[in-house]
Amino acid sequence: MKWTTFFRTIQAKLIIIYVLLILIAMQLIGVYFVSAMKNSLTSNFTQDLQERAELISVLAAQNFGSGESVEESVDSLQTMVNNLFNMSGAEIQILDASGKVLTTSLPAHAGYVGRKNTETVVSRALQGIRDNEEYIIDEDNVRKKVVAKPVVNNGKIVGAVYIVASMKDLYDTMERINNIFISGILLALGLTAVLGVVLAHTITHPIKEMTKHATAVAEGDFNQKVPLFGNDEIGRLSEAFNYMTERLREALSQNEEEKEKLTSVLTNMSDGVMAMDEAGQVILANRRASELLQIDEEELNGRDITMLLELTEEEKAALSSGTMKEKILRLDTPDERGFSIIRVTFTPIHRREFSMTGTIAVLQDITEQEKLEASRREFVANVSHELRTPLTTIKSYTEALEDGALEDPQLGSRFVDVIKNETERMIRLVTDLLHLSRLDSKEARLRKAHMDVKEMLEDVVDRFSFQMQQRNIKTTISIGPGITKAWLDRDQIDQVLDNLISNAMKYTPDGGNIAIEARHAEDGSLAISVQDTGIGIPKKDLDRIFERFYRVDKARSRNMGGTGLGLSIAREIVKAHGGHITLQSELGKGTKVTFTLPLHEGSEA
Repeated sequence: MKWTTFFRTIQAKLIIIYVLLILIAMQLIGVYFVSAMKNSLTSNFTQDLQERAELISVLAAQNFGSGESVEESVDSLQTMVNNLFNMSGAEIQILDASGKVLTTSLPAHAGYVGRKNTETVVSRALQGIRDNEEYIIDEDNVRKKVVAKPVVNNGKIVGAVYIVASMKDLYDTMERINNIFISGILLALGLTAVLGVVLAHTITHPIKEMTKHATAVAEGDFNQKVPLFGNDEIGRLSEAFNYMTERLREALSQNEEEKEKLTSVLTNMSDGVMAMDEAGQVILANRRASELLQIDEEELNGRDITMLLELTEEEKAALSSGTMKEKILRLDTPDERGFSIIRVTFTPIHRREFSMTGTIAVLQDITEQEKLEASRREFVANVSHELRTPLTTIKSYTEALEDGALEDPQLGSRFVDVIKNETERMIRLVTDLLHLSRLDSKEARLRKAHMDVKEMLEDVVDRFSFQMQQRNIKTTISIGPGITKAWLDRDQIDQVLDNLISNAMKYTPDGGNIAIEARHAEDGSLAISVQDTGIGIPKKDLDRIFERFYRVDKARSRNMGGTGLGLSIAREIVKAHGGHITLQSELGKGTKVTFTLPLHEGSEA
């Protein structure tokens, strides 16, 4: 396994390729060299045989034409063959015109003398063909060269020269040359392998270093720097890698910064945000979305948007096609509100290569907005109703006066009084509305000063003393220890006290009691309370008692001249002072209204 891994490396491939290149080159050179050497040696060997055979044929022709007897001629030829043309590993035969062997240079073949040589080259030579040679392998697997030349005397073929030479020495020489060449190849391959290892290490070591650093960068360590290995291509690659790492570190740092910003924005958004994939599964949601949907943030991921937002089949199809824009969702909540109204706005996510890859849903809690809108509609309806009643009365009595009631002094006077009362009622209503408007818009500036609390309470009681005496209502004032002055706007607080005592008198039967108390609250501020022994307020109406135009007993309150704005104005004035107002009541036993005010300048109630 280790060797298999090694052979897959660039270093092994470079070494193998380098060695193979050298091996192929030397093989090609060797084949060419050995082939050329073999051809050259063989050609020289053959040429030498041809020249020897030619010379012997010339000498033999002279011998045949000397006029000597046959025995003398044979002896002369034998002497010539043995002494002049003796060749190592070669046999020279001289034949007569019939092809019989006259003499041979090889003593072992003396028995061939007198016999006819039937070799093809001999027959061709006796026919006058001069270029006769043949390559044979004898029974001992020895390669031999055969050459035959005709012996011509006076234009007549009188015999032939037959030479058989062993090529063993030539092939032994070739074998030695091959052995030397193979040794040279092996030595060259060894040196090549060593040089290949060095060369491969020179190339692969920087690559290994860069691979190691690239792996570290891939694992998040961007402080890696590859050492420079010269000014060649690998050195420039190292510089490019270091530059890339630096740029990547900067890009990822920027990306992390942007991601942190986005995460912070998503986390602290007042609106909920959810991202869905093309299948409608939630892949990202911020904390506000989980709060609005009342689902744990971890459990929200992976949920189906169809179930979360209670989508119908038509809405689901519209969401898949990207045509759905908005949905209003009403959810029950465990808090005091009891429900929440959520507006969900959908935005499709598009990618260049694809049509639609997901959807972004923005969730907005519009419960208070809807309540304010409902309050606005109710307020407009209440104002319209409150104005329509006196206007209708004024119109009716005005028409009656036009129809002749003006001529009756007694009846006309009564009708004018009614018109006057209704007009004053409308003036009070408009005045209260303007006052509330100024308080809402912060246009009503408070002129605060240190005021005597006891004097302020006694003055308000004096303003209602005549009415209280008529109805036999008793009033008590209680001032807690240490309370002398308070930091407030006297005119505004007088209006609050007038509203509270006026309400207490309206709903307290004759002979009842109204108690006014000033004391220290738990937080150190001034607490003023007005408590009566009147009819009280039903428990179901307590939460709405400070709403504008809200009346517990609408008919009785309107007949008493109330506008339904007194407690609302009182609450706004107290809030403008930095205090708060509360109401406690029990049906049939009475009502207690308490509000707090700062005692000193710069303090808050």
